[in-house]
This record gives sequence, C-alpha cells and structure tokens, in this order.
Amino acid sequence: MNKDIFEGQWKQLRGEAKTWWGKLTDDDLDRAAGKFDILAGIIQEKYGYTRERAANEIDKHVTAYENDMRSKAEPNPVK
Repeated sequence: MNKDIFEGQWKQLRGEAKTWWGKLTDDDLDRAAGKFDILAGIIQEKYGYTRERAANEIDKHVTAYENDMRSKAEPNPVK
C-alpha cells in the first residue's frame, strides 16, 4: 500500500480505524493525522504489536477497505 494514498484517504479511513482498532481514541487518531508511521506506532503501543505487525495490520485493513469500496462502485453486470 502506498503511504501517500493512505494519507489522501485518511478522512474516509479515520472512522473505519476506530472500528478496526477499538482501543484507539479520537485523540490517538488526531495525533496520527493520516500519517502511516505515526498510526503504526500508536497501534504498536496500544496493542503490544511489533512495528512490522502494526504496519501489516494497517495494510491488511486498508486493502480490504479499498477492495470493498471498489466492488461497491462497480456496476453489476446485467443478466
């Protein structure tokens, strides 16, 4: 996942992040401000993950979110 894309989609992802990681507060999300590395550090702190696992968790959730949004945007073929 491209970190620039992550930062560009932050407003949409912010609400999802609270669902994905329930321990995150609004203050945590304000502090992250769409910065991938800062969010990874916060997740690492809150959940006791390694840095690599936190980054992988973000990537996994954002990729699934993007795929879900893409599938909703694609018109269904007429049968």
